[in-house]
Amino acid sequence: MTRNIPTGTAGEDAAIQVEASDEVLMARIAAGDEQAFSQLVTRHADRFLGLAQRMLGNRDEAQDALQDAFSRLWLKSSQFDPKAARFTTWFYRVVTNGCLDRLRKPRPLALAEDWDTADDSASADEIMEKRQHGDAVRAALKTLPERQRLALSLCYFDELSNQEAAEIMKISIKALESILVRGRRALRSHFMKGRH
Repeated sequence: MTRNIPTGTAGEDAAIQVEASDEVLMARIAAGDEQAFSQLVTRHADRFLGLAQRMLGNRDEAQDALQDAFSRLWLKSSQFDPKAARFTTWFYRVVTNGCLDRLRKPRPLALAEDWDTADDSASADEIMEKRQHGDAVRAALKTLPERQRLALSLCYFDELSNQEAAEIMKISIKALESILVRGRRALRSHFMKGRH
């Protein structure tokens, strides 16, 4: 959604089109604006789906978690305070809390997403190597405690600054850096064991 901002020059019909900020969209959502909600979902769905998938290790479950997070956003949009936090920081908390809740619930074992997919393309070896590397990283991340997994996800996969990640996790930057050091050390140890 865009809004027209008058140029201030009398008699001119021209207006500057400016894309609404996340915070403006949240105010509109709080007033029941479905178009603003749709724009916010379109703008941020991929970013937060990636985070949810890294945390949960399963795309279908990540999509469910993200859908739940956007539902909470719609229902609780009036609770968002742009003076207290940026939208992305606030929504990172909503998504990560939802993922952590899901991780804490006992779940039945699921089949891998691509268990029945045949791959007969010419570059199957390359695809398998990339997939194995990605699977190895996801498996290694799953072995980490939740806070280390979240910190590494936010800083390395989502490329957030340490300050942003610390705000999302509600910890100090020093505590975040300590968690990152332990997480990297644990990953390095995990992959070194695999070589022997």
